[in-house]
Amino acid sequence: MTATQTLIQTRPGTRRTSGRPTGTGHRAVRRTLRRLPVWILVAVLLVIVLYPQFWVIMGSFKSQTEFLSTPTWSLPHALDFSNYYEALFRGNVAVNYRNSILVTIPSVALIVLLGVAAGYALEIMIWKGRGTTLMLILGGIMVPGQMILVPLFIAYFKIGLTDSLWPLIITYTADGLPLATFLMAAYFRTVPREIFEAATMDGCSPLRSFFAIGLPLMRNAILTVALVEFFSVWNDLLVALTFTTNPSLATIQVGLLSLNDQYGSTQYGPLFAAISINVIALLIVFVFLNKKIMAGLAAGSLKG
Repeated sequence: MTATQTLIQTRPGTRRTSGRPTGTGHRAVRRTLRRLPVWILVAVLLVIVLYPQFWVIMGSFKSQTEFLSTPTWSLPHALDFSNYYEALFRGNVAVNYRNSILVTIPSVALIVLLGVAAGYALEIMIWKGRGTTLMLILGGIMVPGQMILVPLFIAYFKIGLTDSLWPLIITYTADGLPLATFLMAAYFRTVPREIFEAATMDGCSPLRSFFAIGLPLMRNAILTVALVEFFSVWNDLLVALTFTTNPSLATIQVGLLSLNDQYGSTQYGPLFAAISINVIALLIVFVFLNKKIMAGLAAGSLKG
């Protein structure tokens, strides 16, 4: 026996571990087994959510013959982009997208601007009757939109706005403003009032305080409200279908609804292509701005 072996055997606290599983390995196995049901559930949910989108995108490359002669779950024989051309130009989907952009951007901009200003005035500025005003504004959330569509259509018709996109912009702005005001008031409530009081003592006017302090502090909140209202306006069908009297002014949702009868019968390829364009565009926006949305929602849940 060498001197090194003798030293190892006589060293106090030395234990032989060869051939025995370590406690760390057992803990890792138990931790994996505990997480396995969660992973399986997440995988099932991903399949449920992503498979319909994958099926629609793959269907956008199929021909009409493939839709009618092959199973619905089968993949296309080739990546044929002719359906996208048919949808965008012959199906007027490009015009529908233009109209949706022309309606959504002004509506969301007005909702955010007026909502932020109203939230600042109701939570930061001190004036008599602000609580009652906030309750009246929140009352707009409780009014069903279906109840006011017919009176609004009559009013727009008498004014002469029915052959334009203005009825949609005005209606979307008025419909989204109560919720935006409520959310922005909640966000401003999380900001310490001492910041604005110190700015006032330094000679800052309420208007300057709003632009120099309020807006920079509300960046995540503004983005969150803007995205919520963007998806609400972009995906709306009822209001757009009610006030769109001219097919050339139809938004994307109305265009998708009328695309079924565009050719006298349902052409599934162009229809799936139009749906894919809409879904992919919205999915890209949500994926890239998801962290900002979560940060804004978390900020609004806190109390100052």
